[in-house]
Amino acid sequence: MRASGTFTVKSFVPTELVPSPAVPTGVPVGVATMEKQFEGEIAGRSATLFTAAFDQATGVGTYLAMESFEGSLNGRHGAFNFAHSATTGGTDRSNEFFVLVPASGTGELAGITGGGGLTVEADGTHRIWFDYEIG
Repeated sequence: MRASGTFTVKSFVPTELVPSPAVPTGVPVGVATMEKQFEGEIAGRSATLFTAAFDQATGVGTYLAMESFEGSLNGRHGAFNFAHSATTGGTDRSNEFFVLVPASGTGELAGITGGGGLTVEADGTHRIWFDYEIG
């Protein structure tokens, strides 16, 4: 099955957490927390742990995110975790990864497995989709 929707970032809060021991690299590493709100066939909210090695000046870097989602997919309610990452050269996305965490589903989403993806359109709209099975 596929569920798709849009999301907005309600908060993005950088933390003081840094790698230890410190290892100097050409791109700084940071950790933040995020809260997102979803609409469409995907409706609900998520809490996200977001890690990135990213150069603000050039827009080059890679992120890794672990999200805990609570809400509904195509009307089925519950919660689950999903992870995603991508790399950017400043104007593109590459090396994308997206997975629903096995055994993380609850409620009507218990047993959920699959993947998905996300895009950011030129106007700033964030789109997301899950290709999933429940079994």
